[in-house]
Amino acid sequence: MTEMLSIRPAAQADIPLLHALVESAYRGDSARRGWTHEADLLGGQRTDPDTLAALIADPRQCLLLAFSGGEPVGCVQVSKVTEGIAYLGMLAVDPARQAGGLGRTLIAAAEDHARRAFGAGTMEMTVIRQRGELIAYYQRRGYALTGEERPFPLADARFGLPINPDLAFVVLARSLSAEG
Repeated sequence: MTEMLSIRPAAQADIPLLHALVESAYRGDSARRGWTHEADLLGGQRTDPDTLAALIADPRQCLLLAFSGGEPVGCVQVSKVTEGIAYLGMLAVDPARQAGGLGRTLIAAAEDHARRAFGAGTMEMTVIRQRGELIAYYQRRGYALTGEERPFPLADARFGLPINPDLAFVVLARSLSAEG
């Protein structure tokens, strides 16, 4: 990736751009241009401006936003779960820029933030269990399946409208003490 990339915490003023980025990466026909979409599993929204505003305002969370040439091209959520454990979520890359290393860069930035800001030694995440290709991507980045599953909020339209009623999350985790 030869373009100049900058990553910073999102601000309230970023919400319209951020919301458009997340929706384009996860839902609808625009998402199908990339390989990480959920458009075949869920309709409706991925998030909403109020949820993003609450996340940005919460000191136990950070939404890192990547820019290239002044345009938002990716984001990732980092949350403090408990002492020593952080959560990585809402990794979104502009579908036209997927498979270029930006996701890997955002994951590294999220892990660094989790260590520095939250003192985390472990990063965990949840992935819809039907998304085998995405699970394999995270496994190649050092994340391992923990064997734990968590329910998907099927009845909460804020998280999308399930096409498949059998959705559930698998939990993956990675030690942050090991670099790489």
